[in-house]
Amino acid sequence: MIMEVLSNTFRPPSCLSPLIPNRKAYLNLPLVKIPSGFSARMLEFRFVIRNCKKLGREGTSGVKSLNGDQQEPQVEDWELEFLGEFLPLGSVAPIKRNQEKSRLLEDTDSMDWCVRARKIALRSIEARGMARAMEDLVTKRKIKKNKIKKLGNKGKSDKKSKVVKEELEFDHEDEFESMNMNLLDGSSHLRRTVSMIGGGMFEERKQETLQEFVQRLSQFDGPSDRKKEINLNKAIIEAQTAEEVLSVVAEMISMVGKGLSPSPLSPVNIATALHRIAKNMEKVSMMRTYRLTFARQREMSMLVGIAMTSLPECSAQGISNIAWALSKIGGELLYLTEMDRVAEVALTKVDEFNSQNVANVAGAFASMQHAAPDLFSELSKRASNIIHNFHAQELAQLLWAFASLNEPAGPVLESLDNVFVNEDQFRCCSNGNSISQGEDIGLDDSVDLHSDIVNPPALNFNRDQLGNIAWSYAVLGEMNRNFFFNVWRTISRFVEQKISDQYRADVMFASQVFLVNQCLKVECPHLQISLRNDVVEKMASTGRTKRFNEKITSAFQKEVARLLFSTGLDWLREYAVGAYTLDAVLVDHKVALEIDGPTHFSRNSGAPLGHTMLKRRYVAAAGWKLVSVSHREWEELQGSSQQLEYLRDLLKEFIM
Repeated sequence: MIMEVLSNTFRPPSCLSPLIPNRKAYLNLPLVKIPSGFSARMLEFRFVIRNCKKLGREGTSGVKSLNGDQQEPQVEDWELEFLGEFLPLGSVAPIKRNQEKSRLLEDTDSMDWCVRARKIALRSIEARGMARAMEDLVTKRKIKKNKIKKLGNKGKSDKKSKVVKEELEFDHEDEFESMNMNLLDGSSHLRRTVSMIGGGMFEERKQETLQEFVQRLSQFDGPSDRKKEINLNKAIIEAQTAEEVLSVVAEMISMVGKGLSPSPLSPVNIATALHRIAKNMEKVSMMRTYRLTFARQREMSMLVGIAMTSLPECSAQGISNIAWALSKIGGELLYLTEMDRVAEVALTKVDEFNSQNVANVAGAFASMQHAAPDLFSELSKRASNIIHNFHAQELAQLLWAFASLNEPAGPVLESLDNVFVNEDQFRCCSNGNSISQGEDIGLDDSVDLHSDIVNPPALNFNRDQLGNIAWSYAVLGEMNRNFFFNVWRTISRFVEQKISDQYRADVMFASQVFLVNQCLKVECPHLQISLRNDVVEKMASTGRTKRFNEKITSAFQKEVARLLFSTGLDWLREYAVGAYTLDAVLVDHKVALEIDGPTHFSRNSGAPLGHTMLKRRYVAAAGWKLVSVSHREWEELQGSSQQLEYLRDLLKEFIM
């Protein structure tokens, strides 16, 4: 191979022209560059030039030995062979023939020197230890081509190389070869290159491919392998961490993508996987930032995508598990379109929901601050039909969800009043001694709500559940309901008997009960069911603890507060009115201004949440004129001048 390349690149120096038979043919030879980029004229065969100069001197210039004696220069065999004075061992002088040659072969004899020169040059290269470097230099191009040829024989790799070549439109073949060599250097470089391409001009194609892949993984109409599905479900349940569950599912997704059929990724297994991931996160109390990082992994996104595709095939329990899992993993920051999809599918199967499904789906939307009016309307109807099957925890979660999103819950509240008519049906215990859901008393689904109930159901509440239910009724403005009366009397007995450090174990409960009691005084004084003053004072002191009332001021609030003082009015900040603290007030005009950030509104519809509506209603009932500055309207204003003008227009009707 080296000899072949040198035949196209080497031209002897001009000092050898007297020794070359056909000098004209030599001078007309084209100048060809070798792969290293050096011209043949620049190759420094100094040994040839040196010996050419010695031809007519008959050894006049000798070499001194170490003793100082003059010695004859040593001429190696390859040098004599180049000059034609030495024949290699075993070689025979060519026999001249007088036969006539073809015109095409006229100059072949004149090129014999080139063959000898190539052989001699090769020996010189080997003598100097440069043979390996020359081999790498000469064979590099062909190695590339061979590797690309092998790459082309592979199905998927061939498609990738073709796509890269067509889309990038290289101007030179060497650039394309170089890129393929880089792709073969290692998987890390391959991933970086594909990621770069996919993030740019191939983004749309990548999304389409991902959707097709997800749809192919989610086809459940064909035959199933029950054994594989059971084994996968067992592996998912036995996984101890969220990472282990995702690893098991990701491995199965990869196998299905490679052709495993039928797929064990049934709707049950997909819903179970998401549920176990969320449950394992809850078990170790994983921080919010870690959950969001986990949710943004490629494998997790793939799993959620498959779950969304398989939702219509899921059972009521599967839909409930998926909704609950998404609320625990992503919270109110992720899965906006996914929750819309859950609401759409849940509407079609709401009649199949049991009490647990209703409570979990409603609670998932509430915890994510995601409004779904149509779904909640149907959930309210479904819950009213099976209200006798609700456990205490499920009932507390359902009412809290409706109150949090400020969704009307008339049918549910009406059913509660009809079923739980006696105070004896309510039991309260501390959080540590609460009765499990399995021990709650319930009725069969076939029981008619309007028939006479021989054994009426009983609800075993703990302290937190009672606090949530009381707060929910206050938010919904339904404190005149019979069910609320029974709940409030149960709370009154409990707090009067447990007035001690019990409140400090759960400040939230004390704050909820205190707020509900204040609402009863302000909004429903005619009911006359508020707590004793000594009990209220102890709850108020507990609710004022620094841990619970530590306030964090956002940049939005600081900006609005700064411009408020530019209006020239006498504003007071953090002013207490009953159970609430107002952001800024004009005491003389009894005007309260609330700076409402994103946490005051649902993330998709922008409707005020339950706790925001309760505060507005309470402040208005206390005799204050309330003005709200929404973050959405504020963000549309350009510059301080527009913002200041907006505040003045908002307040002019209250000031004049």
